[in-house]
Amino acid sequence: MRQVSYSRDEKPERRPPATGSAGSPARLAGGELVDGELVEREKEQELLAGLLGGLCSGRSAAVEVRGVPGSGRSALLSRAAELADRAGARVATAQASWEDSGLRYGVVAQLLAALTPATGAGHMPPLPGDEPTDRTLELCRVFLTAARAHPLLLVVDDVQWADPYSRRWLQALARRLDSAPLMLLTARSDALPGGPYDRIELCPLADTPAVTGHTLHLAPLSAAGVGEMLGRAFTEPADPAFVRAAARAVDGSPAVLRAVIGRFAGHGRPPTADRLPQLTEAAAEAIGDRAIRTFGVLPEELLGVLRVIAVAGRYCTPEMITALAELRTLGAAHALELLSGTGLLKAGDRPAFGEPKAAEAALAGIGAERREELYARVAEWAHRTAVPDGGLARMLLGARVIGHPWAVEVLRREAARRRAAGHPEEAVRLLRRALREPVRPPLRVRILIELSTVVLPTSPEAADRHLRQALLVAPADGSVGPSWVRAAELLVARGDVVAAQPLIAQAAARSETRPADRAALRALYWLAEHSQQGATHELDQPRMTALPTSPTDPAEAGVVAWRGALGGHDIARTRALARAALAPSARDTTPLTTQLAACHALVLADDFAEARTALDAVLVRAEESDARAVTGLALLVDATAELRQGRPDRAATALDRARETVPQHCWHPLMAPGPPAFRALVQLERGDLEGAEQSVALARPGGAEGGLAWAHLLYARGRLRLARGQRGKALADFLECGRLLLARQVTNPALLPWRSGAAQARGPRTDDAQAIALLAEERRLALAWGAPSAVRTALHTMGARAGDPARPGRRPGRPWPESAAPTARTPATWQYRQALLALGTTPLSGSDTIDTLLFDDTPATERPGRTGQSDRSEQAGRTGQGGRAAPARPRRAPAGTPRTPDGAPDPASLGLTGAELRVAALAAGGLANRAIAAELSVTLRTVELHLTKAYRKLGISGRAELAAALGRAPRETP
Repeated sequence: MRQVSYSRDEKPERRPPATGSAGSPARLAGGELVDGELVEREKEQELLAGLLGGLCSGRSAAVEVRGVPGSGRSALLSRAAELADRAGARVATAQASWEDSGLRYGVVAQLLAALTPATGAGHMPPLPGDEPTDRTLELCRVFLTAARAHPLLLVVDDVQWADPYSRRWLQALARRLDSAPLMLLTARSDALPGGPYDRIELCPLADTPAVTGHTLHLAPLSAAGVGEMLGRAFTEPADPAFVRAAARAVDGSPAVLRAVIGRFAGHGRPPTADRLPQLTEAAAEAIGDRAIRTFGVLPEELLGVLRVIAVAGRYCTPEMITALAELRTLGAAHALELLSGTGLLKAGDRPAFGEPKAAEAALAGIGAERREELYARVAEWAHRTAVPDGGLARMLLGARVIGHPWAVEVLRREAARRRAAGHPEEAVRLLRRALREPVRPPLRVRILIELSTVVLPTSPEAADRHLRQALLVAPADGSVGPSWVRAAELLVARGDVVAAQPLIAQAAARSETRPADRAALRALYWLAEHSQQGATHELDQPRMTALPTSPTDPAEAGVVAWRGALGGHDIARTRALARAALAPSARDTTPLTTQLAACHALVLADDFAEARTALDAVLVRAEESDARAVTGLALLVDATAELRQGRPDRAATALDRARETVPQHCWHPLMAPGPPAFRALVQLERGDLEGAEQSVALARPGGAEGGLAWAHLLYARGRLRLARGQRGKALADFLECGRLLLARQVTNPALLPWRSGAAQARGPRTDDAQAIALLAEERRLALAWGAPSAVRTALHTMGARAGDPARPGRRPGRPWPESAAPTARTPATWQYRQALLALGTTPLSGSDTIDTLLFDDTPATERPGRTGQSDRSEQAGRTGQGGRAAPARPRRAPAGTPRTPDGAPDPASLGLTGAELRVAALAAGGLANRAIAAELSVTLRTVELHLTKAYRKLGISGRAELAAALGRAPRETP
């Protein structure tokens, strides 16, 4: 007997391709490379070429090629057949398949059909077909006889799918290879590792080295191999970045790379760096296609395992597979072993797909209902085993309705995390999935509010739609009331007041609504009504009750204060109501939007320090509750306050923060003109006319013409046109602004001094009756309101028209912005500022008019309707220190009171020196000692000494009695 040597090759190392193997650039034919050597398969081809040379010399061999799907097993077999044909050997090939695995001698039949033309049909015995007779030995003799006549290469691809009869025949033939020059070349996929009875082995008892056995393990392609394949496929060299990306995308699979190359060639795309997105897409499609082909040959039990892995992802465990995959004949461990060689699963402690497209393909073969059921079962198992929220939420997205509270909480928590991580679109999917679950009305409203918050930056209309849906949720009890209030205030804050009003009224009219929530909804309703008057039709039902004149609810107090401030009525009552709305006891229960209304009222009253404190508290709460619209609105109020104090830089900072929080496109059309209007006013204060022009151009009407924000834009545009000398257009803007404000009964010039702007637009003539009437009306309303800045604006404009020489550096007819002060242009003495405030806070009676106060030099004794002596006072303005408004100054002394040459009351009449009177007047006005010292540019000790002397001369015990001793009402201190 001849001795037979049997050797098995180790897995070949990755190495760069041999130089000179590229040859001419290869071309594509049906997605396969032709006319070129296989890349990084030189060692295997060299071995096969040597074995085929030995075959022609009479030496037999058996070779098995192993590899994952797509590793190039079939290509290597085709290359071997080509080499055999060149060497002069006969070749017969067969392709085993899962579909033919039940056909007896199916592989043998294919080999016989390939061999018949060469040997003649007469030499072939008939196949047994369905006969139970075993013809293995007879078939072996047929092929051995053919090999003795001429060296023969038998090639069988995917031998793991060979039918049992053909497999026994191959095993028998392998043991007889020493009797004829015959080479057996098979390929086996690692997707299905063979069992102990599937191996094809040589006879171990042969005594000659005539037969050799080899096992070739095909390694994945290296990055260099990927680059070489790309270089062969395209006429132009591949970009290095493209090569690196392709190596990562195909994961060393030649089959996937060939498919990618085929797609690129079919679309005429070059392998350049700008094609990386198409590369990733093509690789994913190729992997998905390969997975589908693999799934087509797997038994149902293994497909069930793959579906569980696809649903569970990296959280899949063998225990989960055992419980959910419905295995009948296989255990989970054995099933995973069988699937380990498919190339579908990546290596690791837990089974998981390496490519999402493959996971999708695993689930594509089952119906939607069955798929949702599988997701639900996996999610419930994952919940019991404490899978993190991220994995659990992913499972819930594909699951049917779970019906348990934990599902909603998991989805909400993960949505918050996804949004914080910068993935709002994923958060939207999770919240929408949460809404499919059966939840109580309060929770459903909260989820809708959360969804609205997430979609606001990208789809403001959808955000409002979710808030409107929240207001329509049918309540089971009164617990839904606070959530309704939150939804309503977010609608109002963004500016969607037209749609909000009827829904707010409907929510407030429900019997389940608690009194406190009903009051808050009523406040928001009337806040919306004043923002867009007539937003609801008079026949709309249900009707909302009016706000009480003396509200006790903080939310209603805030809105009443705001409406009172806009009307310019009773500044003391407005302040009291605003403070009630902003009281510490009400901050946590009052809607933020109504608190902002109270803050705005304080700003219009020049209580800047108090408004600043309240705004800070509102901003903190708004940011904590993720109320973007409220935060943006609060920053607009903040910008208004800074602008009124003559601080445009700080106002610009607030506007920048508002734009970052709520981009321009996120505002409702009714509110959208507001931010550009404020920015234009800031730029006008800085003298940046071009910037103001651009800001005004950003605002588009689009249904905004009727709102308060549009009035602000008209005022800003009028100021801009006035600065450019376009008086006619400026006058039209100011008058239209006034028309809109008066239609809403907004008469307070502290909001928008449009009358003085219109007067300036009429020209510099001092005898213009309409301009004088506008200025007189603005001064009367400003004095009635009592805020120093409003009075200052009116007086400044009057002085500008009259060419008042009391203010150095001013030119007649030049507009003076309402937020500017003389100190921003030229220095002003304390006497000058004190005289201005004395004038601005003096109540008028009788025939006091704008002419008699400012423009008429006729002595008071000669004026009709007046008796006594009256002096003409200076006009000037001052901004308070530290963000506070300047305190009220002493009123002018009554007629007959001795005066100094400059018109001020004679200090001697009160027994005080001039310095003592100045300090006492400021203290009576509400300023602290340190503020008085800063105002008068003296030391704190000097202020204390002057006050001590004043108390002694006036016969009083302290500051509390000072105002009465000086003959004035004490000023309210914020």
